Amino acid sequence: MGSPLKKRISQEKRLQLSIIIVNYNVKYFLEQCLFSLQAALTNIESEIFVIDNASTDGSKEYLTKKFNWVHFIWLPENLGFGKANNLALQNATGQYILFLNPDTILPEDSLQQCLQYMHRHPQAGALGVRMIDGSGKFLKESKRMLPTTWVSFYKISGLAALFPRSKKWAAYYAGHLPEKEIGETDILAGAFMMCSRKAIDLTRGFDEDFFMYGEDVDLSYRIQQAGLRNIYFAETTILHFKGESTQRFSREYVNRFYDAMQLFSKKHFTKGGHTRLLSLAINLAKGLAHSKRLMNKGISLPRTKPTDTAIISTQPEFSRIIHILKNASNPILIKGRIAFGDDDQDAQIGNIKNIDTVIKENQLKQIVFAAETLGFKKIISLTEKIKKPVLFLFHAGGSHSIVGSTKKNNQGITIF
Repeated sequence: MGSPLKKRISQEKRLQLSIIIVNYNVKYFLEQCLFSLQAALTNIESEIFVIDNASTDGSKEYLTKKFNWVHFIWLPENLGFGKANNLALQNATGQYILFLNPDTILPEDSLQQCLQYMHRHPQAGALGVRMIDGSGKFLKESKRMLPTTWVSFYKISGLAALFPRSKKWAAYYAGHLPEKEIGETDILAGAFMMCSRKAIDLTRGFDEDFFMYGEDVDLSYRIQQAGLRNIYFAETTILHFKGESTQRFSREYVNRFYDAMQLFSKKHFTKGGHTRLLSLAINLAKGLAHSKRLMNKGISLPRTKPTDTAIISTQPEFSRIIHILKNASNPILIKGRIAFGDDDQDAQIGNIKNIDTVIKENQLKQIVFAAETLGFKKIISLTEKIKKPVLFLFHAGGSHSIVGSTKKNNQGITIF
């Protein structure tokens, strides 16, 4: 199942960074993630652990040969998020530990920036980054405050939405902290959570009583209790696809998420009537979530005609991507290639400099980004800058798949 527990390693002999990723049936998203990590780890002494929670999608056969520089741990059963992370943590030798979701894409300079900040601020126990989803929308869970009774009530009641920048009413998503400013916050997202070795030694990692969801809230809180700071680092932005491992409108998701919140409440809030009030608030939120789930059950938007699509790439990469797109479950009409550089004179329908005009003139509904051509940082930036409502798909150079995500509540798109 994995190598035995390593002996304590001196700080001088440690690698700079250990990355731990828990995989569960998302091999194509993980493929894109690992290619982005390969670029982001240039000049960083590092190691990557992928611990697989008994996936049934052929992850082992697909990933092992492709990424022989990754330490894979294949579990015979699904142990949950926290326990799987802790197993890999036993073997991690880095001065810093990054817990990372498999459905993420990182810019090339992101890890270097994060490490530099952590090194300059020794009181930072953990660091999270600005995250956007697959459509370029900012993910508010990038920064959160402690979900106390009233903080939770303000979110559930809608008051947080009415006063989105209020430190009091919008505390759940740290509304007082601008999304593009660095600041201290209470809770960081487990999708990207870089911890110092000191924070790990003091907390001993995740609480394994949480099977899925809530582990990041609990660990963030315990890092603060240990006297360290949680930092929202807004100077880099990563892409985090949503809804890959569990659909947000499934019964399983709703039950596990709110049960985790109940567990957190009972563990940390035990004085007076605080626990009872928070428990009532969580049960109310759980009931509303189930109602919303039933309203959305069965809703689908099947495509009846081909989706007009363009590819931003070089000509050689254009040909490789077309070959993969032929396997799409929904029909795709390739309108052409969008050039990236001024010296690109081959057949094209436009240049990236005028991307919004190209989209409008060609009535595009879908764009495929070639990371080999653009780089991951440029792609992430473009998803936010493109104003027209189009679906984004992503392809890393060397991968045999294309991925995308329409919305956070549904599982994403995979073409292979």
